[in-house]
Amino acid sequence: MTHMLPSTTTPSPQVHGIFDPHTWTVTYVVYEKPGSACAIIDSVLDYDPKSGRTRRDSADQVIAFVKSQQLQVAWILETHAHADHLSAAPYLKAQLGGKIAIGEHISQVQSVFKGIFNLENEFAVDGSQFDHLLKADEQLHVGALHARVLFVPGHTPACVAYQFGDAVFVGDTLFMPDVGTARCDFPGGDARALYASVQRILRLPGETRLFMCHDYPPHNARPIAFETTVAAQRAHNVHVHDGIDEAAFVAMRTQRDATLDMPVLILPAIQVNIRAGALPPPEANGVSYLKIPLNVL
Repeated sequence: MTHMLPSTTTPSPQVHGIFDPHTWTVTYVVYEKPGSACAIIDSVLDYDPKSGRTRRDSADQVIAFVKSQQLQVAWILETHAHADHLSAAPYLKAQLGGKIAIGEHISQVQSVFKGIFNLENEFAVDGSQFDHLLKADEQLHVGALHARVLFVPGHTPACVAYQFGDAVFVGDTLFMPDVGTARCDFPGGDARALYASVQRILRLPGETRLFMCHDYPPHNARPIAFETTVAAQRAHNVHVHDGIDEAAFVAMRTQRDATLDMPVLILPAIQVNIRAGALPPPEANGVSYLKIPLNVL
């Protein structure tokens, strides 16, 4: 049985963000103090779409930080099956240990994309590729820290956020206030669900720290930033500040999403990320291949 976790029951965590400039993604290491347990949230495996080659530069920065602080990895967490970068979770697990986890509704995403990519019959759509599937309001233990899993669908049907005390890692649900909110036009996305998810986050105390998975500074007018607060979002978020109702948000989100291009890495990223970051099974020649469905998305 799971219980709601008040933010006051766990120490305020230390948060180290590592920004990947190629995908505009921030990977977080969350921990109590040097030498303690930690969690890694939303890791990046570098991928060159022109050559099909992967690298581990971003993940190696995570490893270097974890080792420099003498941290023990308890969890490698995903907020959702990302469409803009590949996950480095298996590589981090091999180097540092820890369990790979994602929200339990990943099975819905797997079912949809197994059909879109016509994946092998053996590909299971039950989330079994991950070490653990997280339920809404489930508690995770990271040493002295405790996290509560927040179910925040809308961008995808399987999105979760993680609340560690006064810090919430929101995934793609929210961006910095001058950027707004996540798109909802991927398979299974739902603008009404996203509005409800955002409101759940914005009902937290105003001083709650919110950590973004990405930052896209408008017109490059400011430096990269990925930490804000509930109060700042309620006052200034360009899509969903106080006074914006569901109907207005859904109309804005629907109109805006119709103008957006697909993310550059959506096709390779989804195929890898629904496998918990593993590459597709090698074929007879020992090489793994990604599929490009034509005229589908």
